[in-house]
Amino acid sequence: MALDRPPLLLASASPRRLELLARIGVRPDRIAPTDIDETPRKAELPRQLAARLAGAKAAAAAAAAPDALVLAADTVVGVGRRLLGKPADAAEAVRFLNLLSGRRHHVYTGVALLGPDGQLRTRLVDTILTFQRLTAAQIEAYIAGDEWRGKAGGYALQGSAEAFVRFLSGSHSNVVGLPLFETAQLLRGAGWLRP
Repeated sequence: MALDRPPLLLASASPRRLELLARIGVRPDRIAPTDIDETPRKAELPRQLAARLAGAKAAAAAAAAPDALVLAADTVVGVGRRLLGKPADAAEAVRFLNLLSGRRHHVYTGVALLGPDGQLRTRLVDTILTFQRLTAAQIEAYIAGDEWRGKAGGYALQGSAEAFVRFLSGSHSNVVGLPLFETAQLLRGAGWLRP
């Protein structure tokens, strides 16, 4: 890293985000997960929640590291106006998969990059997916594998749930946890990543 660039702080504990960044040659200097209230506001739509939480995570991490360029993201699954966050337990994961079965849904990721100068750069990425109709046996087998834990919507596209996807339009890396094209554009725009 050049000396004239601020250190890059990733405001996430997600190993997937770290792996995705490595694919484009980005290695954060620091990792500092945030602990913010992720409760949706009344009547907040999935896309609005993803954007708001990304910005809030960036701001929370920047408060403890004012010298850093802070990268934060938040992913939310939406079925119409309904939000599907990370399921609290296996029963909720089953409900999510039954809801997604045979239906189109959106995966929204808000990405925020907050500079030491206070400038906030953001992107909101929307990927559309349709799952095949899932049988009770498929759902039961998927839940038994534990891939659903800690995943928005109750599934991990980078795992066996990819076999459920009948249609995908947009960024594959967005569904995994970080839209790489848009993230690279933000880092280039901030002068941190060379063109």
